Amino acid sequence: MGRFSLRMRAVRAPRVDGRRAALVRLLGRALETHVALPLFALLLVAALWAGTLHMVRQEESAARAAAVEATRELVDTYEAQMARSLSGIDQTLRVLQYAVEMNGPGAALGAMSAKGLLPPSVVFRVAIIGADGRVLAANPAVRRGSDVSHAPWFAVHRERVSHMPFVSETIGRREPHVVFSRRIDDAAGRFAGVASVAVDPAFFTSSYERSRQGERGLLGVAGEDGVVRAVRIGDAVSWGQRIAPDAIDGVALGRDGIDGEVRYTSARALNGFPLVAVVGLSEAEQMAVFAQGRRAWLLGAGAGTALLVLVVSLVSAWSWQLAKAKKRERRAQETYAAASEASPDAFFVLRTVRAPNGALLDFLIETTNGRAEQLTGLPKAAMEGRRMSVLLPAYLGAAIFDDLAAVAGDGVAREAEWLAHLAPAAGRWLQRQVVPVEGGVVTIVRDITERKLAEQRIRHLAHHDELTGLPNRSLLRDRLGQAIREAERKGGSVGLAFIDLDGFKLVNDGLGHNAGDELLKVVGERMAQCLRRSDTLARFGGDEFVILLPDSSSDPLALTPLLEKVRQAVTEPVDVEGQEVQVSCSMGVVLYPRDGLDANTLMMNADAAMYRAKENKNSFQFYASEMNASMEEKLVLLEGMRSALDACNGGPCAGACQFQLLYQPKVDLRSGRLFGVEALIRWNHPEHGQISPLRFIGLAEESGLIVPLGDWVLRTACAQVEAWRAAGLPELAVSVNVSARQFEEKRLVERIAGALRDSGLAPRQLEVEVTESAIMRDLGRAVEKMREIEAMGVALSIDDFGTGYSSLSALKSFPISRLKIDKSFVADLAHCGDDQAIAMAVISLGHKLGLRVIAEGVETEEQRAFLRANDCDEMQGYLYSRPVPPERIAELLAGQAQSAAGAAAMETA
Repeated sequence: MGRFSLRMRAVRAPRVDGRRAALVRLLGRALETHVALPLFALLLVAALWAGTLHMVRQEESAARAAAVEATRELVDTYEAQMARSLSGIDQTLRVLQYAVEMNGPGAALGAMSAKGLLPPSVVFRVAIIGADGRVLAANPAVRRGSDVSHAPWFAVHRERVSHMPFVSETIGRREPHVVFSRRIDDAAGRFAGVASVAVDPAFFTSSYERSRQGERGLLGVAGEDGVVRAVRIGDAVSWGQRIAPDAIDGVALGRDGIDGEVRYTSARALNGFPLVAVVGLSEAEQMAVFAQGRRAWLLGAGAGTALLVLVVSLVSAWSWQLAKAKKRERRAQETYAAASEASPDAFFVLRTVRAPNGALLDFLIETTNGRAEQLTGLPKAAMEGRRMSVLLPAYLGAAIFDDLAAVAGDGVAREAEWLAHLAPAAGRWLQRQVVPVEGGVVTIVRDITERKLAEQRIRHLAHHDELTGLPNRSLLRDRLGQAIREAERKGGSVGLAFIDLDGFKLVNDGLGHNAGDELLKVVGERMAQCLRRSDTLARFGGDEFVILLPDSSSDPLALTPLLEKVRQAVTEPVDVEGQEVQVSCSMGVVLYPRDGLDANTLMMNADAAMYRAKENKNSFQFYASEMNASMEEKLVLLEGMRSALDACNGGPCAGACQFQLLYQPKVDLRSGRLFGVEALIRWNHPEHGQISPLRFIGLAEESGLIVPLGDWVLRTACAQVEAWRAAGLPELAVSVNVSARQFEEKRLVERIAGALRDSGLAPRQLEVEVTESAIMRDLGRAVEKMREIEAMGVALSIDDFGTGYSSLSALKSFPISRLKIDKSFVADLAHCGDDQAIAMAVISLGHKLGLRVIAEGVETEEQRAFLRANDCDEMQGYLYSRPVPPERIAELLAGQAQSAAGAAAMETA
C-alpha cells in the first residue's frame, strides 16, 4: 500500500510541475508591456464608457419626463380653451331656443341681433330649422326653405327627446363645418325644430403654437365615437380620421393612427359635450436637445477612447516589435531554409573575401540548398565554408565571377543566361540572378531549358507552316530578299517557281480536309527531296507552294531537269486513308534579274506564269511579258461581267441584258418524248461577241459573282417555263445547275423559294443539279440543305456523277431523284470498254436506288443504242438538239403536242 502511494505521488509530481511552469509562462507573458498595457487600457475604456452611458441614460430620463410634463401642461391649457369655446357655443344654442319660444322662429334671430347676442358670422353660422327639416332663418342668410331633414344631426333630435347638445362629424367639402345643435320643443313638448351653430373645424385648432408644439405636434378634437372633428399637425388641418384616445387624463408614448408619427399624447373629456380634447408632442422634436447632448457625450467618449487606443497602440507596437525582433529573425532563418529547400532554383549565399587593402579576392560559400547540390554534384556540407575558387573554379569563368564582383561592388542586381558545359548540368540552359546583401551576394540559379525550347518552337512556328513544317510566306520573302541581295552582289541569278496542285480541290472536297492535309504533307516531302540543301521549299497557302533556287543558272533550260523531277514526284499516286489518289501540278517559273528586280515583282510574275501553265495542267511555264496582259484581260472580263449582271438585274446604269439562257432538251430514251430542258447561260459581249462559259464561269466562281449570276439564271429559267405553260404548251421541267459556291451560300433555299413564288412556277417543274464535289465538302450540312429543297417539292439530281470521290454509303443518304452520267464517260462509249463498264455500273446503281439515270453529251447513234440497250432512262446531247433559244423549245413542244394529238386521232379512227 505504501509503495502504491509513493508511485501515485511520483506520477502526480510531473503533472503539477508542468501546470506550474505553464502558469509561470502565462503570467510572464501577461506582464510584458505589449500585453499588460492593452489590458489596463481596456479597463480604462470600460470605465469611461460606463460613466458616459450612465450620464446619457440620466439625461434621457430627464428629457422624457420634461416631454411628459409639457404634454400635461398642453392638454390642461387646450382643455380650458375648448371648455370656454364650447360653453359659448352652447350658450348661443340655449339663447336660440329661448328666442324661438319668445319671438317665434321668424323673429328670433332679429331679436338676438338687436341685443347683440349673435356670434360673428365669419366663424359661426346660426340657423333655426323647422320640424319638417326646412331652414326657417339663418345668419348669415341662406336660401329660405333649404331642406336638412336628411342630415344625421337633425334626425337625432327628431327621433329622440334629449336636452343635451349634439355634435356632428365634420361635413361639407367646399366649406367644411361641425354642427352643434339642440332640440326645440313647442309648448306641448312636441318636436318643433332644431337650433344649430355650424363652426369651421379650424376654429378648434387655432391655438396651435409652433414655439410650444413644434412642426409635428398635434392638436385636435375627437368625438367619443372616435371620429376626429378637427386636428392640426403643423400647418395642416384635417378631420374624419378615426382614433382611439387611450391616455385619458394621462400621457402615453406611441405611434398614432393619423400620420404614423411617434408622439407623447394625452386626452381630456370635455364636460357637457360628447367630445375629447387631444394633444400630442413629437418624440423626435422633444428629444432633439437630448439627442444632441447624447451625440456630444458619445463623441467625447469615442475621442477619448481613440486617443487612448492610439497611445496604447503606439507603445504596445513598439514593445511588440522589440519582443518580436529576435523571434522574427529566428523564424526568417527557418523560413529561408524551408523555402530554399522547396524551391526549384539553386541558392548560393556568398560572403566576400577581401584583401587587407579592401580588394575583392574571392567568395566564401556560406550556405546553399538541395537544388544547388543537384546542380553542382557536390553535397551541401562539402560546399559550406569553402571558397568558390577552390571548390568551383569552373564557375569563375563565363564572366560569372565578374558579375558577382560587380554586384558586391556597386550593389546593383544583375541577371544573365548561359549554356552549361560541365556535368551534371551540361547541355542545359541556366539563368543566374545575383542580388546584393550585407557582406556579400545571393546568387539564384534557375534551369530555363524548357523555356528556351518553347521559345525556339515559337520562333519556328512563326516562320514555318504548321501542317507541313515547311517555311511559310514570311520566311520565304526573307530568304528571297537575301538571295536577291546576294545575287546582285555577285552578279548571279535566282530562280523562283510558283506551284499550284491540280485536282487538290477535288480530293479535299470529296474525301475531307483530313485527307487533303495528309496529301499536302506527302507532296511537300516529295518535292523537298528533289531540291538541294541550299534551296527553299515553302508553303505559300492552301495548295500553293514556292521553290526558291538561289545561285541558279540564268539559262531557263538549266532549270528544266529539276522542274521536271518535281513535276513527276508530285504526279506519283498517294495512298490517303486507304484510297489511292493522284494530283498533278502547274508551275510558273521566273528568273532574277531577267523577270524582275525585287521580290514583289518576281512573285507577281511567277503567279502569272503559273496561271498560264494551269491552262494546260501538269506542266511548267517560264514567264513571258505577255502573261501580264492575260491577267489584265481577266480583270477586264470580270468588270464587264459585273456590269452585264447589273444590266440584267435592272441596275441604275442598266442597258440591254448581255446574258442569255439557252435550253438543251432532255428526252426519254424509250419514247423519244421531250420531258424537260437544262438551262445553259451564254454571254453575248458587245465587243468580244459570244464568250464561252469556260472563260467566265470559273472567273465568276473565284470572284463570288457566281451567286448573283446563278440567282439570275434561276429566276429567268423559272419565268420562261411558266411562260410556256401560260402559252398552252405541254408541261415540262427545267434543270438549273448550282455551283459549289452557290450551294454553300446560306440563302440558297430562300432564293429558290423566291424564284418559284415570283414566277408562279410549280415546284415539281424545277430540278436543281448539284455536283458531287459540292456535296462532299460538308456532307452533313449538304444533306440537310438538300432535304429542305426536297421538302419544297423541288427535284434534285447529281451532275457529273462518277467524277468525284463520293462513297456509296453517302449516295444512299442523298434525297435525289436522278443521276447524270458525265459526258466524259459517254464520249468514247461506243469503243472504250472501261467507259462502257462505268456507264453500266452507274445505270445499275441508279436503278437499285430507285433513281432515274440520264446520260449527257450523247452525239452518235452508237452511243444512244448502247444506252438504250442497257436500260438508261434519259439522254441529252447534240444527237437530239443543241442548246437552243426558248422559241425553238416552244416549237418542239408544239410539234410534239400536235404529233400526240394526231396519233390519238388515228387510234380513235
